[in-house]
Amino acid sequence: MSEANNAATSAASEGKSDFSVYFDRRMLRILLLGIMSGFPWVLIGTALTLWLKEDGLSRSTIGWAGLIFGVYALNWMWAPLVDRIRIPFLTDKIGHRKSWIISMQVLILLALVCWSIINPVDNLKMVIFLGLIIAISSATQDITIDALRIEQIGEHESKSMAAGAAVTVVGWWTGYKLGGMIALFAADYFEKQGVANYWQYTFILLMGLIILCNLFLMLIPEVSATARQQAQLADQQKLGSAVPLPGIVGWFASTILSPMTSFFRKNGMSIGIAILAFIFMFKIGEAFLGKMSIVFYKEMGFSKSDIAIYSKSLGWITTVVFTLIGGWFAMRAGSVKALFIAGVAMAMTNLMFSVLAWSGKSELLFAVSVILDDVAAAFATVAFVAFISRLVDRTYTATQYALLASIGTLGRTLLASSSGAMVDWLGGDWGKFFIITALMVIPSLIVLWFLRNKIVFENKLPGSDEALAAK
Repeated sequence: MSEANNAATSAASEGKSDFSVYFDRRMLRILLLGIMSGFPWVLIGTALTLWLKEDGLSRSTIGWAGLIFGVYALNWMWAPLVDRIRIPFLTDKIGHRKSWIISMQVLILLALVCWSIINPVDNLKMVIFLGLIIAISSATQDITIDALRIEQIGEHESKSMAAGAAVTVVGWWTGYKLGGMIALFAADYFEKQGVANYWQYTFILLMGLIILCNLFLMLIPEVSATARQQAQLADQQKLGSAVPLPGIVGWFASTILSPMTSFFRKNGMSIGIAILAFIFMFKIGEAFLGKMSIVFYKEMGFSKSDIAIYSKSLGWITTVVFTLIGGWFAMRAGSVKALFIAGVAMAMTNLMFSVLAWSGKSELLFAVSVILDDVAAAFATVAFVAFISRLVDRTYTATQYALLASIGTLGRTLLASSSGAMVDWLGGDWGKFFIITALMVIPSLIVLWFLRNKIVFENKLPGSDEALAAK
Protein backbone atom coordinates (compact mmCIF):
# COMPACT_ATOMS: atom_id res chain seq x y z
CA MET A 1 0.00 0.00 0.00
CA SER A 2 1.36 3.41 -0.95
CA GLU A 3 1.93 6.27 1.49
CA ALA A 4 -0.98 8.16 -0.11
CA ASN A 5 -3.32 5.22 0.46
CA ASN A 6 -2.06 4.83 4.01
CA ALA A 7 -2.74 8.49 4.71
CA ALA A 8 -6.23 8.25 3.20
CA THR A 9 -7.03 5.15 5.23
CA SER A 10 -5.69 6.78 8.38
CA ALA A 11 -7.77 9.92 7.87
CA ALA A 12 -10.93 7.94 7.14
CA SER A 13 -10.36 5.68 10.15
CA GLU A 14 -9.72 8.54 12.56
CA GLY A 15 -12.84 10.29 11.35
CA LYS A 16 -15.09 7.36 12.29
CA SER A 17 -16.99 6.99 15.53
CA ASP A 18 -15.34 4.73 18.08
CA PHE A 19 -17.44 1.59 17.54
CA SER A 20 -17.63 1.91 13.75
CA VAL A 21 -13.87 1.28 13.61
CA TYR A 22 -14.63 -2.35 14.49
CA PHE A 23 -16.40 -2.78 11.12
CA ASP A 24 -13.23 -2.06 9.13
CA ARG A 25 -12.50 -5.14 6.98
CA ARG A 26 -8.95 -5.20 8.34
CA MET A 27 -10.40 -6.22 11.70
CA LEU A 28 -11.45 -9.59 10.20
CA ARG A 29 -7.82 -10.24 9.26
CA ILE A 30 -6.68 -9.28 12.74
CA LEU A 31 -9.37 -11.55 14.24
CA LEU A 32 -8.03 -14.55 12.33
CA LEU A 33 -4.45 -13.78 13.40
CA GLY A 34 -5.60 -13.61 17.01
CA ILE A 35 -7.34 -16.99 16.69
CA MET A 36 -4.18 -18.57 15.29
CA SER A 37 -2.15 -17.11 18.15
CA GLY A 38 -4.52 -18.34 20.88
CA PHE A 39 -5.24 -21.84 19.60
CA PRO A 40 -1.87 -23.45 20.50
CA TRP A 41 -2.54 -22.56 24.16
CA VAL A 42 -5.47 -24.98 24.00
CA LEU A 43 -2.99 -27.73 23.19
CA ILE A 44 -0.32 -27.00 25.80
CA GLY A 45 -2.68 -25.47 28.35
CA THR A 46 -6.17 -26.96 28.55
CA ALA A 47 -5.64 -30.26 26.70
CA LEU A 48 -2.20 -31.14 28.08
CA THR A 49 -3.18 -30.17 31.64
CA LEU A 50 -6.30 -32.34 31.70
CA TRP A 51 -4.56 -35.15 29.81
CA LEU A 52 -1.87 -35.33 32.50
CA LYS A 53 -4.38 -34.86 35.34
CA GLU A 54 -6.64 -37.67 34.13
CA ASP A 55 -3.66 -39.95 33.70
CA GLY A 56 -2.89 -39.59 37.42
CA LEU A 57 -0.01 -37.11 37.50
CA SER A 58 0.32 -34.78 40.53
CA ARG A 59 -0.50 -31.04 40.76
CA SER A 60 3.19 -30.22 41.18
CA THR A 61 4.15 -32.25 38.11
CA ILE A 62 1.45 -30.52 36.05
CA GLY A 63 2.55 -27.13 37.37
CA TRP A 64 6.21 -27.71 36.54
CA ALA A 65 5.22 -29.04 33.11
CA GLY A 66 3.98 -25.49 32.54
CA LEU A 67 7.61 -24.39 32.28
CA ILE A 68 7.28 -25.09 28.57
CA PHE A 69 5.39 -21.78 28.41
CA GLY A 70 8.71 -20.16 29.32
CA VAL A 71 9.69 -20.14 25.65
CA TYR A 72 7.14 -17.34 25.12
CA ALA A 73 9.32 -15.27 27.42
CA LEU A 74 12.41 -16.02 25.32
CA ASN A 75 11.16 -15.54 21.76
CA TRP A 76 12.60 -12.01 21.68
CA MET A 77 16.02 -13.67 21.52
CA TRP A 78 15.36 -15.01 18.03
CA ALA A 79 12.79 -12.37 16.99
CA PRO A 80 15.47 -10.25 15.20
CA LEU A 81 16.39 -13.27 13.07
CA VAL A 82 12.75 -13.98 12.27
CA ASP A 83 12.40 -10.32 11.30
CA ARG A 84 15.32 -10.52 8.87
CA ILE A 85 15.74 -14.12 7.59
CA ARG A 86 13.70 -15.18 4.57
CA ILE A 87 12.21 -18.68 4.28
CA PRO A 88 13.44 -20.14 0.96
CA PHE A 89 10.75 -20.37 -1.72
CA LEU A 90 7.83 -19.57 0.64
CA THR A 91 8.83 -15.92 1.22
CA ASP A 92 8.73 -15.14 -2.51
CA LYS A 93 5.45 -16.99 -2.96
CA ILE A 94 3.31 -15.85 0.00
CA GLY A 95 5.29 -13.13 1.82
CA HIS A 96 7.82 -12.87 4.63
CA ARG A 97 5.39 -12.86 7.57
CA LYS A 98 3.07 -15.60 6.27
CA SER A 99 5.96 -17.88 5.29
CA TRP A 100 7.16 -17.98 8.91
CA ILE A 101 3.63 -18.58 10.25
CA ILE A 102 2.98 -21.48 7.85
CA SER A 103 6.33 -23.09 8.66
CA MET A 104 5.60 -23.04 12.40
CA GLN A 105 2.07 -24.38 11.85
CA VAL A 106 3.55 -27.40 10.06
CA LEU A 107 5.75 -28.14 13.10
CA ILE A 108 2.71 -27.91 15.41
CA LEU A 109 0.82 -30.36 13.21
CA LEU A 110 3.72 -32.83 13.27
CA ALA A 111 3.89 -32.63 17.08
CA LEU A 112 0.15 -33.34 17.31
CA VAL A 113 0.56 -36.37 15.08
CA CYS A 114 3.14 -37.72 17.55
CA TRP A 115 0.93 -36.88 20.56
CA SER A 116 -1.91 -38.84 19.00
CA ILE A 117 0.04 -42.11 19.15
CA ILE A 118 1.75 -42.06 22.59
CA ASN A 119 0.72 -42.53 26.23
CA PRO A 120 1.78 -39.81 28.72
CA VAL A 121 2.26 -42.18 31.68
CA ASP A 122 4.81 -44.31 29.81
CA ASN A 123 6.28 -41.47 27.76
CA LEU A 124 6.07 -38.37 29.97
CA LYS A 125 9.38 -36.95 28.79
CA MET A 126 8.39 -37.34 25.15
CA VAL A 127 4.98 -35.74 25.80
CA ILE A 128 6.63 -32.73 27.47
CA PHE A 129 9.24 -32.54 24.70
CA LEU A 130 6.53 -32.45 22.04
CA GLY A 131 4.70 -29.84 24.12
CA LEU A 132 7.92 -27.83 24.07
CA ILE A 133 8.06 -28.13 20.27
CA ILE A 134 4.49 -26.80 20.07
CA ALA A 135 5.35 -23.96 22.47
CA ILE A 136 8.51 -22.98 20.54
CA SER A 137 6.64 -23.07 17.23
CA SER A 138 3.75 -21.07 18.69
CA ALA A 139 6.07 -18.50 20.30
CA THR A 140 7.94 -18.12 17.00
CA GLN A 141 4.79 -17.69 14.93
CA ASP A 142 3.57 -15.09 17.45
CA ILE A 143 6.55 -12.92 16.50
CA THR A 144 5.28 -12.62 12.93
CA ILE A 145 1.57 -12.77 13.79
CA ASP A 146 1.94 -9.69 16.01
CA ALA A 147 4.03 -7.89 13.40
CA LEU A 148 1.58 -8.72 10.60
CA ARG A 149 -1.31 -7.61 12.83
CA ILE A 150 0.29 -4.25 13.71
CA GLU A 151 1.26 -3.64 10.08
CA GLN A 152 -2.37 -4.01 8.99
CA ILE A 153 -2.98 -0.63 10.72
CA GLY A 154 -1.42 2.65 9.62
CA GLU A 155 1.16 4.14 11.98
CA HIS A 156 -0.99 7.18 12.79
CA GLU A 157 -4.36 5.42 13.16
CA SER A 158 -4.59 5.57 16.95
CA LYS A 159 -8.28 4.61 17.13
CA SER A 160 -7.77 1.71 14.77
CA MET A 161 -4.74 0.56 16.78
CA ALA A 162 -6.84 0.42 19.96
CA ALA A 163 -9.65 -1.33 18.08
CA GLY A 164 -7.13 -3.73 16.54
CA ALA A 165 -5.79 -4.54 20.00
CA ALA A 166 -9.34 -5.34 21.13
CA VAL A 167 -10.01 -7.53 18.09
CA THR A 168 -6.66 -9.27 18.61
CA VAL A 169 -7.70 -10.15 22.15
CA VAL A 170 -11.13 -11.30 20.93
CA GLY A 171 -9.36 -13.49 18.37
CA TRP A 172 -6.91 -14.88 20.91
CA TRP A 173 -9.67 -15.77 23.36
CA THR A 174 -11.79 -17.17 20.51
CA GLY A 175 -8.94 -19.48 19.58
CA TYR A 176 -8.35 -20.39 23.22
CA LYS A 177 -11.93 -20.51 24.54
CA LEU A 178 -13.80 -21.97 21.56
CA GLY A 179 -10.84 -24.18 20.69
CA GLY A 180 -10.79 -25.35 24.30
CA MET A 181 -14.55 -25.92 24.25
CA ILE A 182 -14.24 -28.07 21.12
CA ALA A 183 -11.35 -30.02 22.67
CA LEU A 184 -13.22 -30.64 25.93
CA PHE A 185 -16.51 -31.62 24.31
CA ALA A 186 -14.68 -33.90 21.87
CA ALA A 187 -12.65 -35.57 24.63
CA ASP A 188 -15.79 -35.99 26.76
CA TYR A 189 -17.68 -37.49 23.81
CA PHE A 190 -14.92 -39.94 22.92
CA GLU A 191 -14.55 -40.95 26.56
CA LYS A 192 -18.30 -41.64 26.92
CA GLN A 193 -18.16 -43.68 23.73
CA GLY A 194 -15.63 -45.94 25.44
CA VAL A 195 -12.62 -44.82 23.40
CA ALA A 196 -9.56 -45.64 25.51
CA ASN A 197 -7.24 -43.05 23.95
CA TYR A 198 -9.87 -40.31 23.78
CA TRP A 199 -7.35 -37.46 24.06
CA GLN A 200 -5.37 -38.82 21.13
CA TYR A 201 -8.52 -38.83 18.97
CA THR A 202 -9.19 -35.28 20.12
CA PHE A 203 -5.77 -34.16 18.91
CA ILE A 204 -6.56 -35.54 15.44
CA LEU A 205 -9.74 -33.43 15.36
CA LEU A 206 -7.81 -30.32 16.41
CA MET A 207 -5.39 -30.80 13.52
CA GLY A 208 -8.28 -30.19 11.11
CA LEU A 209 -8.99 -26.81 12.74
CA ILE A 210 -5.35 -25.77 12.35
CA ILE A 211 -5.38 -26.62 8.64
CA LEU A 212 -8.59 -24.62 8.16
CA CYS A 213 -7.05 -21.51 9.77
CA ASN A 214 -4.04 -21.75 7.48
CA LEU A 215 -6.25 -21.74 4.40
CA PHE A 216 -7.83 -18.45 5.50
CA LEU A 217 -4.39 -17.04 6.34
CA MET A 218 -3.60 -16.98 2.61
CA LEU A 219 -6.26 -14.25 2.15
CA ILE A 220 -4.41 -11.74 4.39
CA PRO A 221 -2.24 -9.26 2.44
CA GLU A 222 1.19 -8.14 3.58
CA VAL A 223 2.52 -4.59 3.34
CA SER A 224 5.75 -4.09 1.42
CA ALA A 225 8.87 -4.81 3.45
CA THR A 226 11.00 -2.40 1.40
CA ALA A 227 10.71 0.63 3.70
CA ARG A 228 11.35 -1.49 6.80
CA GLN A 229 14.41 -3.12 5.23
CA GLN A 230 15.81 0.26 4.17
CA ALA A 231 15.38 1.68 7.68
CA GLN A 232 17.05 -1.39 9.16
CA LEU A 233 19.94 -1.04 6.72
CA ALA A 234 20.33 2.63 7.66
CA ASP A 235 20.56 1.70 11.34
CA GLN A 236 23.10 -0.99 10.50
CA GLN A 237 25.23 1.55 8.64
CA LYS A 238 25.01 4.02 11.57
CA LEU A 239 26.13 1.32 13.97
CA GLY A 240 28.95 0.36 11.62
CA SER A 241 30.20 3.95 11.37
CA ALA A 242 30.17 4.30 15.17
CA VAL A 243 31.79 0.92 15.86
CA PRO A 244 33.51 -0.51 12.74
CA LEU A 245 32.70 -4.24 12.50
CA PRO A 246 33.20 -6.93 9.85
CA GLY A 247 30.20 -7.42 7.52
CA ILE A 248 28.53 -10.47 9.08
CA VAL A 249 29.31 -9.31 12.63
CA GLY A 250 27.88 -5.89 11.85
CA TRP A 251 24.73 -7.52 10.48
CA PHE A 252 24.19 -9.57 13.64
CA ALA A 253 24.99 -6.59 15.89
CA SER A 254 22.50 -4.31 14.14
CA THR A 255 19.89 -7.06 13.93
CA ILE A 256 19.99 -7.75 17.66
CA LEU A 257 21.10 -4.45 19.23
CA SER A 258 19.34 -1.79 17.15
CA PRO A 259 15.76 -2.74 18.16
CA MET A 260 16.72 -2.58 21.85
CA THR A 261 18.70 0.67 21.67
CA SER A 262 15.80 2.24 19.74
CA PHE A 263 13.43 1.56 22.67
CA PHE A 264 15.73 3.15 25.26
CA ARG A 265 16.57 6.14 23.01
CA LYS A 266 12.88 6.90 22.82
CA ASN A 267 12.01 6.47 26.51
CA GLY A 268 15.27 7.07 28.37
CA MET A 269 17.05 4.43 30.43
CA SER A 270 15.25 4.86 33.79
CA ILE A 271 11.75 5.15 32.28
CA GLY A 272 12.49 2.29 29.91
CA ILE A 273 13.52 -0.01 32.76
CA ALA A 274 10.43 0.99 34.77
CA ILE A 275 8.18 0.21 31.78
CA LEU A 276 9.78 -3.23 31.47
CA ALA A 277 9.31 -3.81 35.22
CA PHE A 278 5.60 -2.98 34.95
CA ILE A 279 5.18 -5.28 31.94
CA PHE A 280 6.95 -8.09 33.82
CA MET A 281 4.74 -7.86 36.92
CA PHE A 282 1.29 -6.85 35.68
CA LYS A 283 -0.32 -10.22 34.92
CA ILE A 284 1.54 -12.55 37.30
CA GLY A 285 -1.47 -13.01 39.60
CA GLU A 286 -3.74 -13.80 36.67
CA ALA A 287 -1.19 -16.36 35.44
CA PHE A 288 -1.01 -18.12 38.83
CA LEU A 289 -4.80 -18.44 38.78
CA GLY A 290 -4.95 -19.50 35.14
CA LYS A 291 -2.24 -22.12 35.49
CA MET A 292 -4.16 -24.02 38.16
CA SER A 293 -7.76 -23.16 37.23
CA ILE A 294 -8.44 -26.38 35.30
CA VAL A 295 -7.00 -28.47 38.14
CA PHE A 296 -9.10 -26.49 40.65
CA TYR A 297 -12.30 -27.02 38.66
CA LYS A 298 -11.58 -30.75 38.42
CA GLU A 299 -10.89 -31.07 42.16
CA MET A 300 -14.11 -29.18 42.92
CA GLY A 301 -15.99 -31.94 41.08
CA PHE A 302 -16.85 -30.20 37.80
CA SER A 303 -16.86 -32.42 34.68
CA LYS A 304 -15.16 -31.64 31.37
CA SER A 305 -18.55 -30.66 29.95
CA ASP A 306 -19.17 -28.29 32.90
CA ILE A 307 -15.79 -26.67 32.31
CA ALA A 308 -16.50 -26.44 28.56
CA ILE A 309 -19.88 -24.74 29.12
CA TYR A 310 -19.01 -22.30 31.91
CA SER A 311 -15.30 -21.64 31.45
CA LYS A 312 -15.06 -21.90 27.66
CA SER A 313 -18.32 -21.19 25.80
CA LEU A 314 -19.91 -18.82 28.36
CA GLY A 315 -16.47 -17.35 29.05
CA TRP A 316 -15.93 -16.74 25.34
CA ILE A 317 -19.16 -14.75 24.98
CA THR A 318 -18.30 -12.65 28.02
CA THR A 319 -14.74 -12.11 26.82
CA VAL A 320 -15.78 -11.02 23.32
CA VAL A 321 -18.35 -8.50 24.58
CA PHE A 322 -16.19 -6.96 27.27
CA THR A 323 -13.04 -6.96 25.15
CA LEU A 324 -14.82 -4.79 22.59
CA ILE A 325 -16.10 -2.57 25.39
CA GLY A 326 -12.58 -2.50 26.83
CA GLY A 327 -11.22 -1.45 23.44
CA TRP A 328 -13.75 1.39 23.31
CA PHE A 329 -12.78 2.43 26.84
CA ALA A 330 -9.07 2.39 25.87
CA MET A 331 -9.90 4.66 22.90
CA ARG A 332 -11.74 7.13 25.16
CA ALA A 333 -9.71 7.05 28.37
CA GLY A 334 -6.30 5.82 27.23
CA SER A 335 -4.53 2.55 27.90
CA VAL A 336 -2.85 3.75 31.12
CA LYS A 337 -6.13 4.51 32.89
CA ALA A 338 -7.60 1.29 31.49
CA LEU A 339 -4.65 -0.66 32.94
CA PHE A 340 -5.26 0.81 36.41
CA ILE A 341 -8.93 -0.14 36.39
CA ALA A 342 -8.24 -3.60 34.94
CA GLY A 343 -5.55 -4.32 37.54
CA VAL A 344 -7.92 -3.58 40.42
CA ALA A 345 -10.65 -5.66 38.74
CA MET A 346 -8.30 -8.64 38.32
CA ALA A 347 -7.47 -8.62 42.03
CA MET A 348 -11.12 -8.39 43.05
CA THR A 349 -12.30 -11.18 40.75
CA ASN A 350 -9.57 -13.54 41.94
CA LEU A 351 -11.18 -13.30 45.37
CA MET A 352 -14.38 -14.78 43.93
CA PHE A 353 -12.56 -18.05 43.44
CA SER A 354 -11.69 -18.05 47.15
CA VAL A 355 -15.41 -17.80 47.90
CA LEU A 356 -16.07 -20.71 45.52
CA ALA A 357 -13.31 -22.80 47.11
CA TRP A 358 -14.63 -22.29 50.63
CA SER A 359 -18.33 -22.63 49.70
CA GLY A 360 -18.07 -25.98 47.93
CA LYS A 361 -19.32 -27.03 44.50
CA SER A 362 -21.92 -24.60 43.15
CA GLU A 363 -22.65 -24.22 39.44
CA LEU A 364 -24.15 -20.76 40.00
CA LEU A 365 -21.11 -19.50 41.91
CA PHE A 366 -18.84 -21.18 39.36
CA ALA A 367 -20.60 -19.34 36.51
CA VAL A 368 -20.48 -15.97 38.32
CA SER A 369 -16.78 -16.39 39.19
CA VAL A 370 -15.86 -17.30 35.61
CA ILE A 371 -17.88 -14.43 34.12
CA LEU A 372 -16.39 -11.80 36.43
CA ASP A 373 -12.88 -13.19 35.91
CA ASP A 374 -13.34 -13.08 32.14
CA VAL A 375 -14.60 -9.49 32.30
CA ALA A 376 -11.50 -8.42 34.23
CA ALA A 377 -9.18 -10.45 32.01
CA ALA A 378 -10.74 -8.95 28.87
CA PHE A 379 -10.23 -5.37 30.07
CA ALA A 380 -6.71 -6.15 31.26
CA THR A 381 -5.58 -7.90 28.10
CA VAL A 382 -6.90 -5.35 25.61
CA ALA A 383 -5.40 -2.48 27.61
CA PHE A 384 -2.09 -4.36 27.86
CA VAL A 385 -1.95 -5.19 24.13
CA ALA A 386 -2.85 -1.61 23.16
CA PHE A 387 -0.24 -0.30 25.59
CA ILE A 388 2.69 -2.28 24.19
CA SER A 389 1.49 -2.04 20.55
CA ARG A 390 1.79 1.75 20.76
CA LEU A 391 5.27 1.57 22.28
CA VAL A 392 6.91 -0.20 19.32
CA ASP A 393 9.09 1.37 16.62
CA ARG A 394 7.74 0.40 13.16
CA THR A 395 11.29 -0.16 11.94
CA TYR A 396 11.50 -3.13 14.31
CA THR A 397 7.84 -4.09 14.73
CA ALA A 398 8.33 -7.84 15.18
CA THR A 399 11.38 -7.61 17.40
CA GLN A 400 10.22 -4.86 19.76
CA TYR A 401 6.72 -6.26 20.20
CA ALA A 402 8.17 -9.73 20.83
CA LEU A 403 10.59 -8.25 23.37
CA LEU A 404 7.89 -6.38 25.30
CA ALA A 405 5.35 -9.20 25.13
CA SER A 406 7.89 -11.84 26.14
CA ILE A 407 8.95 -9.84 29.19
CA GLY A 408 5.32 -9.97 30.29
CA THR A 409 5.26 -13.68 29.56
CA LEU A 410 8.47 -14.18 31.54
CA GLY A 411 6.77 -13.14 34.77
CA ARG A 412 3.71 -15.22 34.02
CA THR A 413 5.45 -18.43 33.02
CA LEU A 414 8.58 -18.73 35.12
CA LEU A 415 6.96 -17.64 38.38
CA ALA A 416 3.52 -19.16 37.73
CA SER A 417 5.07 -22.56 37.07
CA SER A 418 5.38 -22.86 40.85
CA SER A 419 1.60 -22.46 41.24
CA GLY A 420 0.99 -26.18 41.74
CA ALA A 421 3.77 -26.35 44.33
CA MET A 422 2.24 -23.33 46.11
CA VAL A 423 -1.15 -25.06 46.37
CA ASP A 424 0.57 -28.16 47.78
CA TRP A 425 2.55 -25.96 50.23
CA LEU A 426 -0.75 -24.42 51.38
CA GLY A 427 -2.05 -27.91 52.05
CA GLY A 428 -4.52 -27.73 49.16
CA ASP A 429 -6.19 -24.60 50.57
CA TRP A 430 -7.40 -23.08 47.31
CA GLY A 431 -9.01 -20.13 49.10
CA LYS A 432 -5.69 -18.86 50.46
CA PHE A 433 -4.05 -19.49 47.11
CA PHE A 434 -6.49 -17.20 45.29
CA ILE A 435 -6.08 -14.46 47.91
CA ILE A 436 -2.32 -14.52 47.31
CA THR A 437 -2.90 -14.22 43.53
CA ALA A 438 -5.09 -11.16 44.17
CA LEU A 439 -2.27 -9.41 46.05
CA MET A 440 0.26 -10.03 43.26
CA VAL A 441 -1.05 -7.19 41.07
CA ILE A 442 -0.32 -4.42 43.61
CA PRO A 443 3.43 -3.90 42.86
CA SER A 444 2.77 -3.39 39.15
CA LEU A 445 0.09 -0.76 39.82
CA ILE A 446 2.49 1.16 42.07
CA VAL A 447 5.04 1.27 39.23
CA LEU A 448 2.36 2.32 36.74
CA TRP A 449 1.28 5.17 39.02
CA PHE A 450 4.80 6.65 38.95
CA LEU A 451 4.98 6.17 35.16
CA ARG A 452 1.55 7.55 34.28
CA ASN A 453 2.78 10.94 32.94
CA LYS A 454 6.22 9.86 31.73
CA ILE A 455 5.51 7.24 29.04
CA VAL A 456 6.20 8.28 25.44
CA PHE A 457 3.73 6.96 22.85
CA GLU A 458 3.98 7.42 19.10
CA ASN A 459 0.32 8.41 19.02
CA LYS A 460 -1.66 10.04 21.84
CA LEU A 461 -5.36 9.16 21.73
CA PRO A 462 -7.32 12.43 21.38
CA GLY A 463 -9.00 13.35 24.65
CA SER A 464 -7.28 10.58 26.59
CA ASP A 465 -5.38 10.89 29.84
CA GLU A 466 -2.17 10.29 27.87
CA ALA A 467 -2.90 13.13 25.44
CA LEU A 468 -3.79 15.53 28.25
CA ALA A 469 -0.65 14.61 30.18
CA ALA A 470 1.46 15.35 27.11
CA LYS A 471 0.08 18.89 26.69
